[in-house]
Parts: sequence; C-alpha cells; structure tokens
Amino acid sequence: MTSILELRGVTRRFGQKTVLDNVSVTIEQGSFTALLGASGCGKSTSLRIMAGLDRPTSGEVLLGGSDVSGQSAYERNVAMVFQSYALYPHLTVAQNIALPLTMRHLSAFGRMPLIGSLVPGAGDARKSILSKVGSVAEILGLGELMDRKPGQLSGGQKQRVALGRALVRDPSLFLLDEPLSNLDARLRVRMRSEISALHRKTGKAFVYVTHDQTEAMAMADQIVVMIGGKVAQAGSPRDLYERPANREVAAFIGHNAINFLDSGDGIDVGHVVAGLRPEDLAPSEKGDLTARLESAEYLGSEIVLSLRSAKGTEIRAIAPGDFEVPASGSEIRLGYSQSKLHRFDPQTGARKERAA
Repeated sequence: MTSILELRGVTRRFGQKTVLDNVSVTIEQGSFTALLGASGCGKSTSLRIMAGLDRPTSGEVLLGGSDVSGQSAYERNVAMVFQSYALYPHLTVAQNIALPLTMRHLSAFGRMPLIGSLVPGAGDARKSILSKVGSVAEILGLGELMDRKPGQLSGGQKQRVALGRALVRDPSLFLLDEPLSNLDARLRVRMRSEISALHRKTGKAFVYVTHDQTEAMAMADQIVVMIGGKVAQAGSPRDLYERPANREVAAFIGHNAINFLDSGDGIDVGHVVAGLRPEDLAPSEKGDLTARLESAEYLGSEIVLSLRSAKGTEIRAIAPGDFEVPASGSEIRLGYSQSKLHRFDPQTGARKERAA
C-alpha cells in the first residue's frame, strides 16, 4: 500500500514541556488508523500537526510524499472533525455542510443572498455546491434535516452533519478528534458503525483519536498506542492484543486488566514477569495456579472472579456463567494455556519471546 501521510521523528515542545517525543507514524492510503492513549499522551497534538493546525518543533510531516511541515491547514487537503462538532448555530444543516465549498468557490459578494445572483459564475457554482451537498446528505441520511438548525438536532445528527461538512470537500484524508465522546453509550455504538461504513464508502484514509480502546479495536485496522508523548506500539488490533511490545501496552490493551505474576505467585516462569489476561485464566480442578477468592461479579454469560495469591498479588479470572461460586475466602485452582502467557523483562518491561 501507498502511504498518504507520515510523521517522521516529530517532536513538539511547549516551553520546557515535551508533548511529543520523536513520534513517527505512517498512514496508508485507505486505512483506518486509531491514535489511542490516555489523556495527555499527545494523540490530539499529533492530529493537529497532521492537520496543519500546529507545527512540529522538529521533524517532518509528509502528505502524499511531499513535506508540508510549513503549510497551514488551509493549504492541506485534509478534513478535521472536532469533538465539539463546531457547527454554526445560525446556519441550517445544508448551509453548514456547504460551508467549505461556499468559502472556496464563491466570493464575498457571491455569497450574498441578493447580490450573489448577479456575480458572474456564481449561479453555476451554487448549483454545483447544491448537487454535492445533496449527494453527501443522501450518504449520511440527512435529507429530511437540511432546513433545520443545529439547536434542533440530536447529538448523533450533529455528528453526521460535522462528518458531512468534512466529506463534501473530498479531502485526501479525514482526521477525527474524539468525535463520539459527547454521545451516550448506545448512540456511540451506532455511530461507530456509521463512521466505519462511511470509511468503506469513501475509500479514504481515516485517522481517529480516542481514549476508548473498544472504539479503536472495533473500528481500526491500525492502532497507534501513545504513552507519555511516544509511540509505544503500532500494529493491528490483534497484534497489540496477542503480542504487546511491553508491559505498558499489555496493561492498556484488553477489556479486562491483565494480571502480572511471577514465580512468587506460584507460576513457573523463571526470571521474567508473566502477563496473563483474565479471559485466559479460569477455574480448573487440574490448574497449576492457586489463589484465594475475594469477590465475584456475575455478568450473565460470565463471572469475573477477584482473587489473591499467597504472595498477595491481586488476580482476576473469568469463569463461565454457570460456575458455582464458592464462599469468599475459598481456595480456587486456576488453569491456563502456556500459549496465552506473555513474558516481560522485569527491569525494562520489554516483551521477551519464549525460547524455542
């Protein structure tokens, strides 16, 4: 595949504070990349530098193979969708979507309601804009909302209008900054599907900033995990889940917090720290690991067990929903597959491959 955008060794400092530290990211044409990390990790700053809304202190930004580090956002053919939607409350849905084209193709006089019709070429430009806006509205299911103002829209509808305003420009790629964070949980799930469908329809590259790993895992084909202003690991969701590069990534990725254990917890791993996900650890009469039950959370199809090893390490395991939970304080044997065991260097935290 051909890369559409690259950050090469990008560093961004604000005074004495380093927000990005030698960040390199490649966005392939047509891909869906999630920049994932906790608040303050540098993911939104990375996105703003991609958009041209901020400049790197050092390093390069390549768009289509050309260095655009010094170009403004206006000079780059990229579209940014903000967390706040950034819609104009006095404009209709149609006018909000049309705004990028109106500003680009009509002069100040051409945009005026009465005088505009007298400006040479303005009529044809308006027809072209209306046609493009109509096509985008059809894709996003906004046809019946075109005359409404943002104050009359739901959160999901506002999000679709913001996406429409980006889509109508026919940009080289889309940059989305936590676009679903203002929506309730059920609507977020629906909008995830809509954004994924839009990505498939356009065939354009999407770069999506989020702190929600469920969003990243569900939507992206590449996830860039950012920790402390650096890229901790970049890869497919499966790569990050099954082969985390270090303890920090292993702790960040996964619906249930990973267990970190050593030989003192009764697990035979030698001189490394073992990572074992709760979903890979379950009650078993022949299990090698023994721990004392502290509490259990019944979730229907499964039961989350909170236990503690003899050494005092907290352990979480997942039992099937029909598991008969013993009394608190009972000793439970836990089984796991060696193939699910992750090994990390106790000093550096880096992943260590199992010897052949």
